[in-house]
This record gives sequence, C-alpha cells and structure tokens, in this order.
Amino acid sequence: MGRNRFFSWSFVACVVLAVSGCDADSRPSAEIFAPLGEIMPLATPAQRDTFDRGRAVVLRRFAPADGLGPNFNVVSCVACHEKPVVGGSAGRYRNFLLVAQRLSDDSYTPLGINGVQDHYTLGPGGRVPSQPAINVSALRSPIPMFGVGLIAELPEDAIVRHADESDADGDGISGRPNFDRGFVGRFGRKSQTVSIEGFIRGPLMNHLGITSVPLSEAARAELPVASPRFSRSAMALTVQGPGALDVHVLAQAAAPDQPTVDADGVPDPELSEQDLFDLVSFSMLLAAPEPDPPTPASEAGRAIFARLGCPACHVPSLRGPRGELPLYSDLLLHDMGPELADGIQMGIATGREFRTQPLWGVAAGAPYLHDGRADTLDEAVRAHGGEAARAQEAYVALAPADRALLEAFLLSLGGRTQASAGLLEPGAAAPQAGQPGGPVSGLSADQAARFARGRRLFDHEFGAAGGLGPEFNGDSCRACHFDPALGGAGPADVDVTRQAIRGADGQVTPPARGTMAHKLQLAGVRPAVDTLANVFETRQTPTLFGLGLAGRIPEAQLVARADPFDADGDGISGRVHRLPDGRLGRFGWKADVPSLAEFVRDALTNELGLTLPPEAGLSFGVLADADAVPDPEIDREAMADLLFFLENLGPPPGQSRDPEAEAQGAQLFRDLRCDACHVPVMTDERGQVVPLFSDLLLHDVAPEGAEGIPGGEASGREFRTPPLWGVGDTSPYMHHGRAFTLEAALAAHNGEAAASAQAYSALPPEARLRLLAFLRSL
Repeated sequence: MGRNRFFSWSFVACVVLAVSGCDADSRPSAEIFAPLGEIMPLATPAQRDTFDRGRAVVLRRFAPADGLGPNFNVVSCVACHEKPVVGGSAGRYRNFLLVAQRLSDDSYTPLGINGVQDHYTLGPGGRVPSQPAINVSALRSPIPMFGVGLIAELPEDAIVRHADESDADGDGISGRPNFDRGFVGRFGRKSQTVSIEGFIRGPLMNHLGITSVPLSEAARAELPVASPRFSRSAMALTVQGPGALDVHVLAQAAAPDQPTVDADGVPDPELSEQDLFDLVSFSMLLAAPEPDPPTPASEAGRAIFARLGCPACHVPSLRGPRGELPLYSDLLLHDMGPELADGIQMGIATGREFRTQPLWGVAAGAPYLHDGRADTLDEAVRAHGGEAARAQEAYVALAPADRALLEAFLLSLGGRTQASAGLLEPGAAAPQAGQPGGPVSGLSADQAARFARGRRLFDHEFGAAGGLGPEFNGDSCRACHFDPALGGAGPADVDVTRQAIRGADGQVTPPARGTMAHKLQLAGVRPAVDTLANVFETRQTPTLFGLGLAGRIPEAQLVARADPFDADGDGISGRVHRLPDGRLGRFGWKADVPSLAEFVRDALTNELGLTLPPEAGLSFGVLADADAVPDPEIDREAMADLLFFLENLGPPPGQSRDPEAEAQGAQLFRDLRCDACHVPVMTDERGQVVPLFSDLLLHDVAPEGAEGIPGGEASGREFRTPPLWGVGDTSPYMHHGRAFTLEAALAAHNGEAAASAQAYSALPPEARLRLLAFLRSL
C-alpha cells in the first residue's frame, strides 16, 4: 500500500510540476504528505512522541495561574488553529485585530500588544479598552500550520529567485521578500517572520499573555527541522553597509533572542522550554496537505490556472531539501491594490502588500484572504487587485463552466475530504444518548435524524453572504458552546461583554443601544461601545445540556420556591423574574428569557447578527436589518431543527469516580446549605426527575457595595442560580467567567451565599476535597 501511494504521489507531483519540469531529483517526496493534522509519514518514534506532546500543548487551556493574561484574546493555541482539525485555521469568530497609529509625517507605530488588539482582560470589566491613538485597524484571519516545517527548510535562494521588485520582465508582477532581522521572511500574512519558533512565541505573548524564553542552541539542534543557513545572495539584498555580510553568515534563522516578560505575578517564563520545544516540533512535523489524484476536471482547471497567470505569484512549487514543495506560493510580498489594502506595515511590507498565501490544503481553509472576508474561493479571487488585477479580470470573464473547472483544480490541492461547514467531520455521527452532547433517550429514528440535522446547523458557520453581522460575537452556535462537546459551555475566550452607564447618583442603566458590546464586525475595526458606557462586565457561556428538560419544569414549582422577602428568615430570598409581558424567565444569567425558543432567537440575533422569521407568541430576535442579505437570514425549517436539537439535548452524564468521597461531599453540600439555591431535583410536567441543581431563581450574590449591570427586572446584583449538572466540565465559573476553578467559584459567593462560602472556607482541606469530588461527579 505504501509503495502504491508513493507512485501515486510521484505521478501527481510530475503533473503539478509540469511548468518547471519533473525529474527524479525534483519531484516531492511521498514522505511529506498526509491527511490534514497528521504527522509526516517518516517521522521517527521519538519524533512521534514529541509530536503528541506538542499537540497536547496546542490543546492546553491556560488559566491565570499558568500565566494567562493579564490581557488576552484566546486561552489556547487550538482556539485559532482548530479547523478542520488541530493545526488548521479558524472561523471568522477567531479573527483578531491589528492596530497602529500613523501620523501626518507617515510615521507608523504599532499599538496594543506588539500591534495586536487584545479583547479580554483579567482586570475590572473584563474588556481591554481601545487606545484613543488608534487610527489604523485591520482584521486578521488565523493561518493554517500544515506543512510549515517544510517551508522552514526552504533555502532563501528558493524564495529570492522569484523576486522581481522592479518588474524587470514587464509582466506586472513585482514580488519582493520581506525580512526578519536580516533573514528572508516566510511566515505570516506579510512574510514578517523567518522562523516557526518566532511565529509561535509572538502569538503566545500577544494573544495569550504567556511569556517564554528563546530555545537554547542545544534545544534548537534537536528540533526535527533544521533552520536554513543564511545565503550570500539573499544577504546582498538585505544587509547594507561594509562588513554587514560577515555578521550573519552561517547564523541560524531563529526567534528573537529576547525573553518575553509581563507583570501578572506569575514567574517568567510561563511556558517551559520543554513545552516550547514540543510546540515548535509539533508544528514542524505537521505534514503537507495530501493532494487528490488528478482528474480530467482538475487538469482542465490547472490549465486555466496557468492561462490566467496565477502561477506568477502562486508558484506551483519551490525547491527544498526534500525536493519540490507544491505549496503554490512564492512566499513573496505583492501589492494587492486598494481593494485589499489594510494599512498595516510589517518590516518593509506596506499596507498594500501581502505574502502570497500557499494554496495547498485550500479546500479546508475557508474563510479566505488575510482578513477572512471571503467565504468562498470565488469571492477570494474576485477580491484580488493590484498586481493580481489582470488575472482577476480574466477570471471574471471566464464562462461559469470554466470557473467551476478552476475551482475543481484548487479543491484538489488537499483538504477536500476533510472540509466541512463547521468543525464536525463530514459524516460524523451524533453521540449516543448518555454521552456528552448526545440526545435524550427514547428518540425515534426520524427524531434522531432531525436531532442530527439540528446538530449540524448548530455547528454551521455563517458567513457574510449568509447574514452574519455586521456586528457579532460568534459565527455559529458551536463557536461559544463546545465544551466538553457540541452544545456545552465555552472557555473564557468566548465570553460575551456587557456595557452600561453608571450615573452620578451611582445608578447603573443600560445604554439606548442595549447592553451588548460585540467583539467583532465584518469591517476591519473594533465595534464601538456606547459613548457613555463606563461599566463593563463579561458573561460566561453556560452549558446548554439538558435545557429542554429545564424548560419543561412547571412554572408553579419555581414560584413555590421563591421567597423574595425571606419570610422564613434563612437569609435566602430567591425570586422569580417576571417579564413585562407576564411570562416567567428561566434562561440566561439574569433569568430574563422565558423559553428555549426565545433563547435561540435571542442568541441568533445578538450573537451572530441573523434576522429571523416571525413566530406567533415569540418576541425575541430581529426580523430585518440593513445588510444586503434578504430577510429572514435563517428560515423556519432550520429554526425548527435547531430548536429540536436543543430541546432534546441530553443532560450531562454523571461521572462518579470515588463514590464514598462523593457521598460524604453530598452531605457537606447539604450541611453548608448549598441546596437552598442549588436545588438538587425538580420534576417536569410528566413527573420526570430533572436533577439540574438549581432553583432557576434570582439571588443577590454580589459583594457588598457592588452594583453590576441589570437585566430586565433583575438588578445588577442578582443572578439566576446556574445549574450544577456537568459543572466539572464547564470551567470557568460564575457569571463573569473569572473563577477558573471550582475552589475559586465557591470562594467568590457573596450576598445570600456568603454564609455558605464562609462555612466552606472553614472546612478542613480533606472535607473541601470531598465536596469538590461530589460537585465533579454531577
């Protein structure tokens, strides 16, 4: 099988390299290809161990105790490299902003954290304010890492030989290299970084606040991919002045030699050298995307690709130590014209210049372009300008059938069979009943199929053409609800930000535009907050498991448990949230949403920006907006399938590990009177037990003197009791998502829960461990 596979790739390679010739020494080796996310086939056992350890670092969720923050955009590497598998790119909801200031003398200064606008802070309010000096802002879409180790191996001459800065051949293409400390850059949207180590250490600091030190020379010598040595021909282009050449000859291309540091109280470096080594090695060992065998359609498309002049920038292959690499890029900077210009400067790259993005694996790389504005390959090609204008015009002039052939060729360059409309693998079955993310038991075959359709829709990423935005927090329901499975909770990097106005009298009121402060918008600037807003709070993403059961608890049970004036004198005064139209709220941190149907409508509009079909008796959501997409942007049938999925999403399964400790913890739970609010069991209208550990009532749990953002009739101090089932898998905790452990969450209880929190703190350590064991078993 391996032998046949090698000959298959050899044949593919010869076809790919037809423009430059194919011989036994130039064809790419079969050892570089594998399905997306897999290791290069000829990796040694030791390298495979390193790859697995590095993958674990990619998946690791960082918390403040690990050094996360103080400002951050994400809490893990995989957050931006998850699509379609670990090591890939991400949907629009993971776009981030680059920010800078340009003065009238054209001087340019990156702002934020090394030019990156972080959204979240661990400090008060949870939202990093925008600097007033920002006048340059641009979106960036995460870049897939597949095959980057092979790109790192390329000698500089392989890149520089394609440069034609002055367009000496008159073809309108004038690519030029960018440089990183004198080395020819190859990574990043502006080719601003020369090494994988640098490309990793920068985002660790800029997006997670995780500090590191450069790998030692001894560690670098053990990396699976050696950094290329410096070439004299490239140096002649980059280093000016007498004696400069001698400074860097034979120097190793590596990350900046300075440690990164911060002042968050966690000792630097916050990432160990071993973890950094494993992380860099994982990236280096990711195989190149496995191309499809050629077909008549893809070969016809290849000819059209060449006829349009696309290979002038998307060079079919570059020569590396393992042969030709069919990455379809020259890795050079090109002026893409005002159509794509974003004003961001990096190295010698101007705001109009971008690196030619490699096309291998492009089938699974949507959304496209540096800012993710293109949902499809057709949109991406049509957006080309500048040096690519001639090719773009020729593409637009093609007959539809020829454009389809060109797309067939591009899709054949790898990733086609792994691409999906979200993160679910094509054809992936839903979990079984009793598993996280699975349905309630007892669904018929037709109902199970409908559940699966709703699950697919829950995972579906909406683009601009599908109605996303213009302002949004997520591009799918799954974007915020995926932990530990589809429909679950979300980490701190998908928290929602709320805004409000505190007046001179201390009263907090919502702005006229509402309390939502969105994270992103389709335009390349940060969404503006209300000009008067001076109070901000984050809202942690709750799990959706079992919400259908919670929605079927009769209203009378909630009302019966309410004690708004603490008539029994126990210090607990929960109350129902009665909406202005008389309905009783039970969903959301403020219990301000009356039904699961309204909860879905509210989220689709407020989190994704979608318009909805009208439904009798339902008032949440927006029916029309001002974008060019016809309203409603999601139809009734899709809404019904989505709602069916959520109504029948099963409760979290219990996870008993130590029954004796858990039983003792359950008694402590009762002794501390946690069950006064976290009511262990209710019943639905059929008498079915619903063990959600919540009364679904509002309680004052804020510290003394605190006054947060109100929601409906709920004050800024009141929050609905969150269900505890599945709590072991829903970190972070509390309404603001700033308690990253159960211990921190218990200690953060105040107000009506202060006595219980104090009693917990007074327990001996072994008793606290038994209580935590009980909570994790729910």
